Amino acid sequence: MAETKTHAGSCHCGAVAYEVDTGLEGLVECNCSHCLRKGLVLAFAPRSSFRVTRDGPTTEYRFNAHKIAHQFCPTCGVQSFAYGTMPDGTETVAVNVRTLTDIAPWDWQAERVNGRDF
Repeated sequence: MAETKTHAGSCHCGAVAYEVDTGLEGLVECNCSHCLRKGLVLAFAPRSSFRVTRDGPTTEYRFNAHKIAHQFCPTCGVQSFAYGTMPDGTETVAVNVRTLTDIAPWDWQAERVNGRDF
């Protein structure tokens, strides 16, 4: 199990920034139509461990079952995170690992999951 630590992230232009307390285990690279096109690699954490530190405007996008509120910066277009609920009802955040600013690219491994056929 990876150590939980506070990671910082942001969109490309820096209008939206955040911190999240999480480890970098259990990362998901999904092939659904949304994640595949955006190249998302996701880390999931309880919503209580997530803090927006620069509250620029975000635009919300929902698709399919409309259960996940994907948040992206309307200026640069980067999706840094999304809000959702786990099957047990726990509020969660899905952080795009590619937007973390305090880790080197590819200092992580992700499991590829078949979201296309869900």
